[in-house]
Amino acid sequence: MDIRLSYCTLAVHDVDVAVGFYRDVLGFQVRDDVEFEGMRWVSVSPPEQPDMRIVLEPPGVHRGASPADRQAIADLMANGLLGRLGFVTDDCDATFAHIEAAGAEVMQEPIDQPFGVRDCAFCDPSGNLLRFAQALSA
Repeated sequence: MDIRLSYCTLAVHDVDVAVGFYRDVLGFQVRDDVEFEGMRWVSVSPPEQPDMRIVLEPPGVHRGASPADRQAIADLMANGLLGRLGFVTDDCDATFAHIEAAGAEVMQEPIDQPFGVRDCAFCDPSGNLLRFAQALSA
C-alpha cells in the first residue's frame, strides 16, 4: 500500500498576505487559487515538492463552522497555538538569515539539538510556527 501526504491546511488571517510570505520569502510556488461559493483558498508548495501542497485558508472557512467555532480558531491563532509546520533545509543558518532579513518573527535562532539537527523557528504572518531543520553530520 502506497500512502503519501497530498496536502495540509493552515488557517491564515489574510490569504494575500500569507501568499506573499510563502511565495516571496520562502520561494514557494502558488499551485491553486480557488474561489467557490464565497470561499477562497490558495495552495502553495516548495518547487521541489509540487505534489505536496499547503492550503492557506481563512479560519473556519468550512460551511459547518459556527460563529463559536470561528472564534475558537481565531483565539488559537492569536496565541500561536494552531498551525505548525516543519521543513528540511540544507543550510539552517542561511535559511535563518534570509527569513529574518524579510522581517519574520523569530521564535528560535539556529541551535544544535540533541536529536541530531540544527534548527530555527519563525512565525508566519498569521502566527503559525515554522521550523527549519538541517541534519547534523554524524
